[in-house]
Amino acid sequence: MKTILVIGNGMVGYKFCEKFVAKADLTEFKLIVFGEEPRPAYDRVHLSEYFADQNAERLSMAPRSWYEENGIELITNERVTDIHRTNKTITTISDKEYSYDYIILATGSSAFVPPIPGVEKDGVFVYRTIEDLDATMAYVEEIKKQKPDGKAAILGGGLLGLEAGKAIIDMGLDVSVVEFAPRLMPRQLDNDASKVLQGKLEDLGIGILLNKGTQNIEGDGAITGMKFSKDETLPVDMLLVSAGIRPRDELAKTCGLEVGTRGGILVTNDMKTSDDNIYAIGECALLNQMIYGLVAPGYDMAGVAVDQILGEIEASMPTSIDMSTKLKLSGIDVASFGDALNESKEGISIVYENKFQGIYKTINVSKDGKSLLGGILVGDASDYNMLHQIFLNGLAIPENPEDLILGSRGGEGVSMGSVLDLPDEAVVCSCESVTKGAICCKIEEGVDTLKGLAADTKVTTGCGGCKPMVQDILDETLKASGKTVKQNICEHFDYSRQELFDIITMKGIKSYDEMLDSHGKGNGCEICKPALASLFASIYNETANEQETIQDSNDRFLANIQRNGTYSVVPRVAGGEITPQQLIVLGEIAKKYDLYTKITGGQRIDMFGARLDELPKIWKDLIDEGFESGHAYGKSLRTVKSCVGSTWCRYGMDESVSFAIEVENRYKGIRSPHKFKGGVSGCIRECAEARCKDFGMIAVEGGWNLYVAGNGGANPKHAELLAEKIDNETVVKYVDRFLMFYIKTALPLQRTAAWLDKLEGGIEYLKDVVINDSLGICEDLDKEMAGLIDTYKCEWKQAIENIEIQNRYSHFVNSEEIDENLNFVPLREQKMPELWNA
Repeated sequence: MKTILVIGNGMVGYKFCEKFVAKADLTEFKLIVFGEEPRPAYDRVHLSEYFADQNAERLSMAPRSWYEENGIELITNERVTDIHRTNKTITTISDKEYSYDYIILATGSSAFVPPIPGVEKDGVFVYRTIEDLDATMAYVEEIKKQKPDGKAAILGGGLLGLEAGKAIIDMGLDVSVVEFAPRLMPRQLDNDASKVLQGKLEDLGIGILLNKGTQNIEGDGAITGMKFSKDETLPVDMLLVSAGIRPRDELAKTCGLEVGTRGGILVTNDMKTSDDNIYAIGECALLNQMIYGLVAPGYDMAGVAVDQILGEIEASMPTSIDMSTKLKLSGIDVASFGDALNESKEGISIVYENKFQGIYKTINVSKDGKSLLGGILVGDASDYNMLHQIFLNGLAIPENPEDLILGSRGGEGVSMGSVLDLPDEAVVCSCESVTKGAICCKIEEGVDTLKGLAADTKVTTGCGGCKPMVQDILDETLKASGKTVKQNICEHFDYSRQELFDIITMKGIKSYDEMLDSHGKGNGCEICKPALASLFASIYNETANEQETIQDSNDRFLANIQRNGTYSVVPRVAGGEITPQQLIVLGEIAKKYDLYTKITGGQRIDMFGARLDELPKIWKDLIDEGFESGHAYGKSLRTVKSCVGSTWCRYGMDESVSFAIEVENRYKGIRSPHKFKGGVSGCIRECAEARCKDFGMIAVEGGWNLYVAGNGGANPKHAELLAEKIDNETVVKYVDRFLMFYIKTALPLQRTAAWLDKLEGGIEYLKDVVINDSLGICEDLDKEMAGLIDTYKCEWKQAIENIEIQNRYSHFVNSEEIDENLNFVPLREQKMPELWNA
């Protein structure tokens, strides 16, 4: 029986074990895994998520039981100190000795700490392990106890540094990112893309300092500042170093393996080191004179090492490794692929930038206009998967290459073709090296769900970035084989949302229980209950008070639950217009209940920190002063944002505030598949950002231009032009029909932008339906919208007038005691929830 020692239990070390277990006869091998950290392997790619909830289990790659079930001995909290190549043994820090036939060095990398004088001071941390994050968070709490205006700095403007900056600002400290280079993420982004990213981060409250070389860490024992030059010092109370990585190659050096001049264990394409019995994989390995810091190449290296040990001597890494990547950085999409910076100078760059939306896209196209060479996406990377596949597989690009980032103008064509046009060998999931052909084979074998494909092929189980493309492949393959692709909402109902809408309407079903008894099975779940609640609300305009047990938590309590279990209260402020007296009232109510207040992006005031039992009292105070629910918790109209328009602005071409108020009051309370927002701009300067809303109006000479199906959020989309130069009455008529058509036909939790993207025929088809009445349903849409508008009820008012509803608002059953475990800490003369781990 051969013994394999895996030294390092990070993501790549774990992946070696997983791949080995899947391919090897385990009666012939014994695997022993050593990890320095106290826990099994965890997902370091998503490490910043630990800041939010301190849930290490959620990041775990596999529990200890997985190792035991597969006959793997896992030894944690134990560092290997020496490799004795002559007698093929290793020694650990506790002087234990183990023999081996093969060694897999998966020691990864460590955080690089620049040799800055004073870097050893208290308050200086690195960003690499869960323990690092625990220490950082504990120090943040100490700072906040001593000074409410504490300041932190991040040394390094790469991915991890920027993620850390967002996490620390969420903890309540002011944060500045200090970068030596002249731009953020200099290896992935060009100057213009970096500027767009910088603007987005600054909007989040993160300070950006570029071209800064830190000469000294100031302070007596603990950090008090960073000195950049003779006359420039940045006062800080804490520093988090995220200045890059260094390969962990110390074991290789001490046992005489070849290493690179700048570090890294030298390996050939078969992942062997200078000793044929020792392999190196992941960030400790120097392959092609490069250290690859992405997880996908590390997983591929693990697979090659497995194949080599099992006798597949042809297995090797490719000479060219794709370093394309898509990231979710502080909630901002960032992606780059191929020759992103056009360093080869073999391409022509096509650039699209929208400063209003904070979107930047550039693609590099060959000089003959036939090939895609690379690109960068910031702010909207929804097309990354398909662009990446076009690049990787050398697929044909449109005659007008700009269509790849602008879309096919007119909305009728598809600029990038179908996912079925991809070759079978196209790697769709780079984390698990799953090809389009492998996915299609499983579908042809009868696997017809995303969950089933994940179980059979592990596709989507890594970073998850490939999920939209896998879903498209599944749907298109099923359609191509003549099968009906049904978007059933869950296992308890064999119907799509649109079919359920029709059943409820035609049969007059009024409750979830009635629907489940007549057309469902089982007891229902957290998916179908809120979906049906949304349908009943959309069809009958019933409020969330009426079937409270099937609502999600926010709708059930008519307020958004916050991080520490308190709630936020957001009254409606139509069009953003508010009188001085109303401002005074809001201030008095917030002061009375000690609520944190903030002006939202939708031009209203949010009040945070309300206890559950206080909600009805706060609502009563607000309603007595003329306010009503703003539905900030619901899948319904949120706000209609407006500029000041011709009322005050010298550039205004129409009265945007009055129109915004009219429209917001018209659609308030209307429930839909997802939240929706509006905007009204009084001129083309677009101060209300109407084109990033689900519906938006921009005043032009001759009337309003009406745009629909745009949205901000994780995947921002520009709204599409539905009609030009129309009057107020026509705008309202078209918006009525657009919203009603969306409500009737969209999937659960589908934004209007995603709905229009999937609507066959796109914007031209939508125009035919709502303007030309091509389906003959406009009269019905008009009547249905009128019915919803005429039956509006304020949910807060309902709640305070009904004693049974009021009884729901208590922390404990059969007790009027309040929850004493709600702790707050100071924040800039207000308060914020104490962190979970405090």
